[in-house]
Amino acid sequence: MDEIFLQLFNPLQYLNGLVSGMLLFIMAAGLSLIFGQMNVINLTHGGFYLIGSYIGYSMVTRFDNFWLALLIAPIVVGILGIVIERFLLSRFYGGNESHLKQVLLTFGMALIIADFIEWQWGATPLAFDPPELLGGTLPIFGVSFPIYRLALIGFGLLLALALWLFLERSRIGAIIRAGVSDATMVSGLGININRVFTGVFVFGTMLAALAGVIGAPVFALRLGLDFDILVLTLVVVVLGGLGTLKGAFWGALIIGMADTLGKAIIPQFSLFIIFAVMAVVLLIRPAGLFGLEGQH
Repeated sequence: MDEIFLQLFNPLQYLNGLVSGMLLFIMAAGLSLIFGQMNVINLTHGGFYLIGSYIGYSMVTRFDNFWLALLIAPIVVGILGIVIERFLLSRFYGGNESHLKQVLLTFGMALIIADFIEWQWGATPLAFDPPELLGGTLPIFGVSFPIYRLALIGFGLLLALALWLFLERSRIGAIIRAGVSDATMVSGLGININRVFTGVFVFGTMLAALAGVIGAPVFALRLGLDFDILVLTLVVVVLGGLGTLKGAFWGALIIGMADTLGKAIIPQFSLFIIFAVMAVVLLIRPAGLFGLEGQH
């Protein structure tokens, strides 16, 4: 019992929870918009995260340049997203059985990506160090805490602000928000909704790859990580509410904290704690924290 109280009142656990929450937010922001606007169940999202991580690993080990990896990996994965959305996923929009077909297609693509990763990089867990600029530690609450993790928290907050400004203050953001509410109306105004769909999907895949690169120095790269993080991201999206950036942000913080504290206090029940938190929220708010009632 004393150990539980020590962990509950350990500030470093909450800093680690913020790190986890920021990574989940970057993942969930794109997936939430894909759900909200396209009504698409994308189970390939975790695969985009993982292949972004491995591409980042290759760039860092070959060119010794973390910042180049941060640029190249999202672009490469974004191109993969264009191919998947335009030539495969777009065939299964609408219809009575569209969700089942989307699940089968995206789950299959996730398995293909996982097999490609094993073929290209092997099954041995890999890792790479953070950039030298962000190496080292800082004393916080009497304990050394990695500078890179602090930078990751700051980056997540800045990205949240940038995404909010983009969605709330730009014309493209207004089209996306209108599309989340009523895609048919947006199409009726003469806007090419298919291009909007492709743009949102690619944007989501690039965010997943970005999360993969910045998360790699914190979490070792391994097969199976794609489905682990996909489960947490789906929980965040459902808890926060479909199609809402605010929901993705606060949902990610809640789940990030619950996951970190759960693993520190009672690791064998950490997954149960996450789903218990989601169940409680959905009992009070069936559409999620910031979702709209009756939303698809």
